[in-house]
Amino acid sequence: MAEKPEDLNLPTSIVTKIIKDCLPGNCKVSKEANAAIAKAASVFVLYTTSSANAVAQKSNRKTISGQDVISAMTDMEFDKFVKPLENSLALWKKSQQEKKNTAAKKKAEKEAAANKDSSDSAAVAGSSADSSKDAAPAAAEDDEVMVVDSEKEKESSKKES
Repeated sequence: MAEKPEDLNLPTSIVTKIIKDCLPGNCKVSKEANAAIAKAASVFVLYTTSSANAVAQKSNRKTISGQDVISAMTDMEFDKFVKPLENSLALWKKSQQEKKNTAAKKKAEKEAAANKDSSDSAAVAGSSADSSKDAAPAAAEDDEVMVVDSEKEKESSKKES
C-alpha cells in the first residue's frame, strides 16, 4: 500500500496531457480544474480497482482480470463504459497476440539462420577435410572462396538450364 495519500494520485502531467488531447485547442483549463480532474481520475481508478478486486475475490481469485474490470463497471452502474471497454480490451488482446506472433517468428528466423550457418560451417569443415587428404591444408579463407565459387557455379548452371 502507499505510504502517503499523495502516492495514490495519478501524475498531473499525464492527466493534463489527456485533458488537452480531448479539448479543442482554444479551450483553456485552470490549474485548479487540472488538479480537481486529476483527483477525480485517481478516485475513479481506485474505486474501479476496488470493485474489480471484489469481483475477483467472489470467484476465489487473487488476480484481477480484464473481465473483472468490465463486471465492476456494471456493478458500479457505469454501463455506458462496458461496450467501449470490451472493444478496447479486445484490441489490446489482439495487439498482444500480434506481438507474441512477431516475436516467435523472429525467433524462428534467427534459429533457422543459426542452423544454416552451422550447417554451412560443417560443409566448409567437411570440404577442407576432404581436400587435406589429397593436398596440403588450405587456409580458411581459401575454403570460403571455394564454397562461394562453387555456389556461383551452381547458380550459373541453373540459369543455363
